[in-house]
Amino acid sequence: MDCLREIQGKQAHDPIFIEKMNTSASWRCICVPGPLIVGAGPSGLATAACLKEKGVPSVVLERSNCIASLWQLKTYDRLRLHLPKQFCELPLMGFPTDFPTYPIKQQFVDYLEAYAREFDIKPRFNETVSQAEYDATLGFWRVKSVGVNGKGTEYVCRWLVVATGENAEAVMPEMEGMGEFGGDIRHTSLYKSGEEFRGKRVLVVGCGNSGMEVCLDLCNHNARPSLVVRDTVHVLPREMLGRSTFGLSMWLLKWLPIRFVDRLLLIVTWLMLGDTARIGLDRPRLGPLELKNLSGKTPVLDVGTLANIKSGDIKVCPSIKRLKRHAVEFVNGKTENFDAIILATEKDGYPRRPFPNGWKGESGLYAVGFTKRGLLGTSMDARRIAEDIERCWKHEAK
Repeated sequence: MDCLREIQGKQAHDPIFIEKMNTSASWRCICVPGPLIVGAGPSGLATAACLKEKGVPSVVLERSNCIASLWQLKTYDRLRLHLPKQFCELPLMGFPTDFPTYPIKQQFVDYLEAYAREFDIKPRFNETVSQAEYDATLGFWRVKSVGVNGKGTEYVCRWLVVATGENAEAVMPEMEGMGEFGGDIRHTSLYKSGEEFRGKRVLVVGCGNSGMEVCLDLCNHNARPSLVVRDTVHVLPREMLGRSTFGLSMWLLKWLPIRFVDRLLLIVTWLMLGDTARIGLDRPRLGPLELKNLSGKTPVLDVGTLANIKSGDIKVCPSIKRLKRHAVEFVNGKTENFDAIILATEKDGYPRRPFPNGWKGESGLYAVGFTKRGLLGTSMDARRIAEDIERCWKHEAK
């Protein structure tokens, strides 16, 4: 398939393209024969590997200077996979057999780097995509990126794959009095270890897996954490009945309806963890699996935080009303002093089509890794996208 010749032929008669080339000395245009993938995290790597297996070349752009930049640069030190490794493998290559059931952060990064080497994936680093627009006249995507030197590049491609990640952007919610607080306010993407907070009073906002684990890490470093719980939340043990909770759930769903499995999970959880509502963690009306399917909200897999809440080492607080000078006023009228605030918050920016159809858009646009189903969902998306592009590739080659 000579896509380059086709694109170049169309560009030769495109007045807009000619004007750009004449007016910008630093401008360059690259014609991509296959898909352009934006993002070199697990999603982008998985898609590139699946495409390569099918003989379809791709170009991967990454705004950072390394693969899996979120994992390498924006995660805390104690992070490890919350699910067993067999549910977190990328397509076509498993984890090393000597890795533990729940690999630590560095082991997962090592796995991703080995994955990139195995499939000879060489992303173009330090390329920040600033604009992507479908050109109906050409029938191709125009994707603009800016390098660290400020020079711009326009990539022209038939297919565009967005693999920028569910948690790529830190969300700093606006709170009344933020300028008055005077203490350290940071997102979890800038949190590494509780060591620097030793002996300090820290308020963690957000009771998802990250918020819960940051609280545990703070406890382990003799800080005094409190946790803002603004909504209902399902907290489940990471393992039950001798198996991982996730693995057990997947196995049960093969034989039983989802509501029955939810009921069983909650009964076992109550026997193991007790009534979480008594410590300020009310459960949603829907069961954990049904809620996950409908809203994408992931249950928290407890790795020790709950015991610290029960012991009083972690205090549960309601929503914040406003910040004051080294203090926080809550919606219940109480005010408490804090040295720092850590925000474990995120924003929804997902495909409009619900799972499992959110991976395919129009005009050759795809999204991978936005299923709210972790690395397992990423692998499913990557395989589907590669199969779909392969069909188009073979059809156009004829």
